[in-house]
Amino acid sequence: MTATASTPTAPALAAGWCTLSLLHGRIEARVEGALAVHDLSVREYSLLDVLSRQHNGEGGHLQMKQVTEAVVLSQSATTRLVTRLEDRGLLSRYLCPTDRRGIYTDVTDAGLALLEEARPTYLAALGEALEEAGRDPKLRPLVDVVRALGTSA
Repeated sequence: MTATASTPTAPALAAGWCTLSLLHGRIEARVEGALAVHDLSVREYSLLDVLSRQHNGEGGHLQMKQVTEAVVLSQSATTRLVTRLEDRGLLSRYLCPTDRRGIYTDVTDAGLALLEEARPTYLAALGEALEEAGRDPKLRPLVDVVRALGTSA
């Protein structure tokens, strides 16, 4: 690939990726620490949140493959995560009634209650992390994009 005025060079792309990774790491560390009071990790919170947004009825539940994509983990890591939350009574798994090969995952009432209890903590920590990162001139443009994405959803 040849770099032009509008195409970033490989070192520029690598620097951009490092900056994005830095922002992600800072946010994740802040949120992870805050969620510890609820005995939840960021991944556990994210999984409960994704699954809580499902609707009832046909096509309303996520298969394990979809869960893996939604929480951005490998299939084996997702299975371990689901198993941990299932062992705590926060999730349940069941076979698809129309396709016995499909396994669905759903949040239990206890999982929904914990999610609602943890949501204000999560949102506060996220806001604090973005506020802090926004004071870093290198991270400010990315923080602005995250905030803009939040208002466009």
